Amino acid sequence: MRIAQVAPLLERVPPPAYGGIELVVGLLTDELVRRGHEVTLFASGDSISLAKLMSVHPHALRLDRTIKDYSIYEMLELASVYQRAAEFDIIHSHMGYAALPYANLVTTPTVHTLHGIFTPDNEKMFSFGKKQPYVSISDAQREPRLGLNYVATVYNGIDINNYEFYPQPKNPPYLAFLGRISPEKGVHLAIEIAQQAGWPLKIAGKVDVVDVEYFDTQIKPQIDGKQIQYLGEANHAQKNALMGGAVATLFPITWREPFGLVMVESMASGTPVIAMRLGSTQEVISHGKTGFLCDGVQECISAIGKVTELDRYACRQYVQNCFSIENMVDGYEAVYQQIMGEKFAHNGRYRNLLSLGSDRT
Repeated sequence: MRIAQVAPLLERVPPPAYGGIELVVGLLTDELVRRGHEVTLFASGDSISLAKLMSVHPHALRLDRTIKDYSIYEMLELASVYQRAAEFDIIHSHMGYAALPYANLVTTPTVHTLHGIFTPDNEKMFSFGKKQPYVSISDAQREPRLGLNYVATVYNGIDINNYEFYPQPKNPPYLAFLGRISPEKGVHLAIEIAQQAGWPLKIAGKVDVVDVEYFDTQIKPQIDGKQIQYLGEANHAQKNALMGGAVATLFPITWREPFGLVMVESMASGTPVIAMRLGSTQEVISHGKTGFLCDGVQECISAIGKVTELDRYACRQYVQNCFSIENMVDGYEAVYQQIMGEKFAHNGRYRNLLSLGSDRT
């Protein structure tokens, strides 16, 4: 099958540090190539892939300070994809709503994996393109009132072989937080949990421009370099070591998390996750086995005392069984086959109608 994978341009594929979407796209693309598909990856020019790489800019946009309008490059990328639509059997967009207007203009089907959340603004575009095929990355991500044409839920997967397993946490013991330093990720709650529980907390993650004020006013004043440490943005090896060495990874989100790849990465390292019961966390964590789902700060604090009783190997095995690359790519191959089958069935009905029409003349 000839497949176009379309990735956002802010980060490289795969990302050197933070970038959940780009990590998933990279793993999916390379595994599809290994399975014999002809794949073209549309991504930043510094991306690394087994697929044929096409790009409208040589570097990840977040690293280029000369760029003031990211949307221009996104439009250029999508224009290049859909100009070549006839070369592909299917186009797989990871661009949220951005590809919807383009997809209606070509006969090559586009499947849209939704990695984000719905807002009052973007809902207007999703309503415009609601008949196009969508994949959710968790059931909790879906918004039934919008009436979107969901064809499947496919959970994100990782290559567990890229994660060192830590059978025991490091000494002295600590808690970990990894992710964007933003209100919705709940960094301030992670700090509150650690402070009230009397535990050291190590924080790693990037600070986007829109979150600088949040970091400066709510997070930075709490960082003392002793109990609360901020390590900056971590690469893969640093993330693995930080989470693997922790007693638990805190995931005290304040929003409907669409998936939360950090949870899977932590469990693959052997470290259970203590998370708020919001969004996808109930689908990603096996409560009482690979972590705990909590309804507030106090429940999170109580969970710290129980987390050492969990089997760290069971955490890793759970990821292998539920969130592997193989599971993810099997799911997407099934989606591709379904969409292509529907296209051929539609074309067959169209040809029959033409045949009936010619018989009548």
